[in-house]
Amino acid sequence: MRVRRAICERGESSWGACVPDWPFSAAALSSVVERGEARWILVANYYATQLSGKRLRRCYELAPSRVRQYLDAEMRHVVARVQAAGSVLELGCGYGRALGELVAPGRRVMGIDTSLDSLLLARGLRVPAGRLEVAVMEATALALPDRAFDAVVCIQNGICAFRCDPQALVREALRVTRPGGKVLFSSYSEPFWPHRLRWFELQAAEGLVGEIDYSAMRPGEIVCSDGFRSGTFSADAFVELCRQLEVEPTVAQVDDSSVFCEVTRAGVA
Repeated sequence: MRVRRAICERGESSWGACVPDWPFSAAALSSVVERGEARWILVANYYATQLSGKRLRRCYELAPSRVRQYLDAEMRHVVARVQAAGSVLELGCGYGRALGELVAPGRRVMGIDTSLDSLLLARGLRVPAGRLEVAVMEATALALPDRAFDAVVCIQNGICAFRCDPQALVREALRVTRPGGKVLFSSYSEPFWPHRLRWFELQAAEGLVGEIDYSAMRPGEIVCSDGFRSGTFSADAFVELCRQLEVEPTVAQVDDSSVFCEVTRAGVA
């Protein structure tokens, strides 16, 4: 598999979880790659090269109380919405902050990310054997079969942080979701902006991200001197995106901090 070769070049030949066995056969994965539906490469993006692994985890350790409240409320909402799911995929799982919360009795969970350093930390989560897999993949080009999961989640503003085409991101999430399954995306709500900015100022003060470039920022967008840039996806933007994709969304604000967009995959299971 291409991903195994790419990782061996970095001296990580023991990283077997990058070629997941569950819930896909090797033949199914090979078929996906041969059809050119995925790019099995390590992406040179910000979260793969500059803000990954222990540095990313430190950002969350610095979170002020209002940010921790936001993170907890966001996670509670996700867990409630995927309660009936037997299999869940998280896009941009990082070091595994949410993965442990998603693991539940009788459920399989998979997390993908472009950062190997972050996934090495996620691999160490204490969860029941066989319940969790992690893999290096791009969220817009998943090397996974169609209709593979009951739910796909992409939280904490991944739709902006990934710096990818939002249509391609949602379309790919829907592709790997079973008919009747749920796709959840979240971003920040407007009232949370002062708390979000303060959180990034703390990260910048510790050298985890570049200095905040206040002159380059626009409403709802964080810009740092080292190239980091992440905007916000509003409720109206989610509605318009789903209109373009011809899917029906449910959009809700949670805790005055998150905006959630939920789509149920159409079709017969």
